[in-house]
Amino acid sequence: MTRRRLVVVGAGITGLTAAFEWRRRRPDDEIVVLEAGDRIGGKLHRVELAGQWYDTGPEAMLARVPDAVELVEALGLGDRLVAPATTQASVVLPDGRHPLPPGTVLGVPASAEGLEGFLSADGVARVRAEADLPPVRLDGDVAVGALLRERLGDEVVDRLVEPLLGGVYAGRADELSLQATMPALAAHLPRAGSVLGAAAAARDAGIRSRGDADGPVFVTVADGIGALPAALVAASGAEVRLRTPAHGLRRTATGFELSIGSAAEPELPGADSVIVTAPAGKAARLLRDVVPGAVEPLLGIPYASMAVVAMAFPAQELAAGSGLLVPPVTGRLVKGVTVSSAKWPHLGGEALLVRSSVGRFRAESDLQRDDDELVAAVVADVADLLRLSRPEPLQTELVRWGGGLPQYLVGHPGRVAAVRAAVAGVPGLEVAGAAFDGVGVPACIRDARRAVGALLG
Repeated sequence: MTRRRLVVVGAGITGLTAAFEWRRRRPDDEIVVLEAGDRIGGKLHRVELAGQWYDTGPEAMLARVPDAVELVEALGLGDRLVAPATTQASVVLPDGRHPLPPGTVLGVPASAEGLEGFLSADGVARVRAEADLPPVRLDGDVAVGALLRERLGDEVVDRLVEPLLGGVYAGRADELSLQATMPALAAHLPRAGSVLGAAAAARDAGIRSRGDADGPVFVTVADGIGALPAALVAASGAEVRLRTPAHGLRRTATGFELSIGSAAEPELPGADSVIVTAPAGKAARLLRDVVPGAVEPLLGIPYASMAVVAMAFPAQELAAGSGLLVPPVTGRLVKGVTVSSAKWPHLGGEALLVRSSVGRFRAESDLQRDDDELVAAVVADVADLLRLSRPEPLQTELVRWGGGLPQYLVGHPGRVAAVRAAVAGVPGLEVAGAAFDGVGVPACIRDARRAVGALLG
């Protein structure tokens, strides 16, 4: 085969997976990964906490979506996969903690059963009556909150859906796209006619597709999911250039020319193929001359900032399961607490390891504190929520994710389709990443594979 040169923009999980997949298909090609920051991995990050590797980015991967597990196994790390010891979480409500009701689809109930005590009597009655309402008729995409408040009432949104969507997207149910964030529910709505019926159909379809004995829903990596970036670089053999932003791209007679590094004195390397995995706003600026039709839809994908505080406390007994979900109605600073020592067997030991996240879309003021003040506020919130008998932490680590999570606002699928269509008109070019079809690690891996497949056929 004629030797080709691939340039990947962005050294997050999407970009590094793209380099790895390209190497598997074309082992003799030159692969260069450009990263504006000073490290690889993007949102995959780990720290040493109480002597253990501990993730401060994604800490779990969907196991029943095969992409992430397949990649870990392809890297020779399959024996390092760990299943959770417990996934029983509770929701913190103004009247106390309540176990998360089973059988929901991202918090959307399939029936009123099991909601007593979690919702008020009026809230349960509102859910029970939904099936008798006129059939749902949607004209295009809608906000999750708008549909569910109308059909099931405010309590379902504020107490069930908001804490789950807030944990995944750092977003708000009243702005997030139903089609983008709950595609299974949206797909079943036309036939079911009711939200309860669609949730039941989506839940049952998921159970049938995966079976009841297909192993855990989530897994992690014993050395941290943050160990994957270095493994991908080693396996791909790609040249990774840190502190090297890409700020220009143009077509040439033979492929592409990039403008990278210093804007005053840029380098102008060529490439046969380019895969852009940068966040949507940066991708828009890079593609403005080559794919002008992608700019507007890319700029229509905003981002939320957040922060994660990892904490090690003295070992002590807890009754919090795998953690707590904390909706905005509580008025708390934190939006969730993961009790990692209980959730993951390999993290049990002589310290209680906990992480908590802060920050939602349009609530950046929560993050506008200096590091010490933010950590102290989170530690106080967590100690109170978990009712710690020994609340003084042994160690804390703060990681800020400025502009970390793309927001799938109403109309997001249309924006993604517009970007894909525009980019498809430029041979040799692809875009991929969390901005498009999923923010989780498996979704990013899947999109990287799609991009490579589209370029290589």
